[in-house]
Amino acid sequence: MNSLFSKVYCIDTGLHSGEENMEFDRRLMAAFLDGRFQQQYGQKSCLWRFYAWRPYAVTIGYNQDASVIDADKCRLAGVDVVRRPTGGRAVFHADEFTYSFFSDSSEQNAVLYKMVHEVIQLALEGMGVHAEFCRSTLQRSPAVGSVSCFTASARHELQVEGRKLVGSAQRKTRNVLLQHGSLPLSVRHKDLSEYITFSQSGAFESIRDEMERKTISLDEILGYIPQYDHLKELMLNALPKLYGSDVEELDTDQLSHILEGHEYLIH
Repeated sequence: MNSLFSKVYCIDTGLHSGEENMEFDRRLMAAFLDGRFQQQYGQKSCLWRFYAWRPYAVTIGYNQDASVIDADKCRLAGVDVVRRPTGGRAVFHADEFTYSFFSDSSEQNAVLYKMVHEVIQLALEGMGVHAEFCRSTLQRSPAVGSVSCFTASARHELQVEGRKLVGSAQRKTRNVLLQHGSLPLSVRHKDLSEYITFSQSGAFESIRDEMERKTISLDEILGYIPQYDHLKELMLNALPKLYGSDVEELDTDQLSHILEGHEYLIH
């Protein structure tokens, strides 16, 4: 694992809207695809991004049918709806710690997927949360399988007491990988059931029940909602232990020059 990346970078962009968050990731992936990031920061470098959501948002997977989400209801509730550049199903982003991981590597997706979750697993240990890898894919019920990301677990996703704690999705173009992940701080992620369409109304109770049985938040484990900044600190401590290399924290000004020429940047 240590030989995969010679340098690890991270950036914390804090609270932003759904479109701002996804646009920033799309542009970072573009910077990896055309080599601008590697030219500046090294061919064997990777980047972690940490962020959160204001206002709350529902993201849908790259190929997911947007009609499963009631856009009018979301708008009335002040909830953003935005499509992710990664795959997977819908996620309601409320009280959570969100990450993105970028790399340019020929390594298999599954290896990188596991490696990313090993970092999160070690960070969680720092607050007394003992998460374990899911050993196989868990099946969703037909009523909820097309809607919610959190109601099934893939191999090497993290669980506590058999319930999914981190939801992740990938997208790879050539050798450039973007992986998104959502770590719920509270039970608010389960409110996704409130924003599905009326055509899916028969699934309301099924989705909520599945999420109650199959997902868990840090609040439910710890008895309190941990601070975003504390999780970030734990991640920064975990990264060098698992990668075997230094970690350098960047800010948006340092990245702006490799993203210049685009119409939009987070400031």
